[in-house]
Amino acid sequence: MKALKNEKILITGPMGQIAFPIAVELAKDNEVWGIARFRDGSKRQHLESLGIRTRSIDLANPGFRDLPDDFTYVIHLAAFIGPKPNFDRALTVNAEGTGLLMGHCQKARAFFSMSSCSIYAAPQDPYHPVKESEALSGEALPYSPTYIASKTAQEAAARLCARLFNLPTTIARMNVSYGPNGGLPAYQFDAMLAEKPVQVLSDRPSICSPIYQDDIVAQVGGLLSAASVPAKIVNWGGDDGVDVETYCRYMADIVGIKPEFERSPHGVKHTVTDNSLRKAIVGDCQVKWQEGMRRMIAARHPEVKLKG
Repeated sequence: MKALKNEKILITGPMGQIAFPIAVELAKDNEVWGIARFRDGSKRQHLESLGIRTRSIDLANPGFRDLPDDFTYVIHLAAFIGPKPNFDRALTVNAEGTGLLMGHCQKARAFFSMSSCSIYAAPQDPYHPVKESEALSGEALPYSPTYIASKTAQEAAARLCARLFNLPTTIARMNVSYGPNGGLPAYQFDAMLAEKPVQVLSDRPSICSPIYQDDIVAQVGGLLSAASVPAKIVNWGGDDGVDVETYCRYMADIVGIKPEFERSPHGVKHTVTDNSLRKAIVGDCQVKWQEGMRRMIAARHPEVKLKG
């Protein structure tokens, strides 16, 4: 992040769980713009109060007339994640919207497009760290049947536009992100506090590579610097593979509650990723998952007393 100073940067979906802390940090030393639909005017005002310039743009039918085209960097984090099987809408926003945005911002030095490691086909061995070159075509997510198909299409669109516009591009496949601004572990902890069960798979361990918010913020600049033509594809996860049950039990233990799990064959199939390429680009993560979980709980639930 320290390398990004005095730049003009566009961030899509700036109020999102991952995008918001990145936008806030970058705005300290750069001219940051954010685009979204901004249905909630108060959120847009909050961004403006933090020095982030905003424009209301829907990537399904983007009107770029009021958006500059001279950004030096673009960080594309917005995504359509819908609960209904509306594949046309999902492809329009996630795939076509990405291509249209890259066409508008083709003067940029680099374009960053966030994908998801959920597009990987689940390996037979759930402990196997999946590399960027391995099979795709993951199973549909229970909460968004269109997400994996449209994110795979988004990658294809970004790869094409990188070559078509000679626009250096990084495609980062996010694993499980978490921190004070939310993420799966945060919502699972909320469920445990409310004495609700955490859903896990019944037929295999749920292994993932959780990455803490501070590491995400610290690494995005370095991943941008690795952008290339053809596009650079990199896994974006934490250094350690962790079973969902393991980290949930850890969170429950440090606050003195008893976790409950609901086993289902219809849960999310997590993937542990081989993050060797990410490490080669930006180095090791600075926050181990245990410390990250503690920080997250302390920030989101100051009323809860942590052990140790």
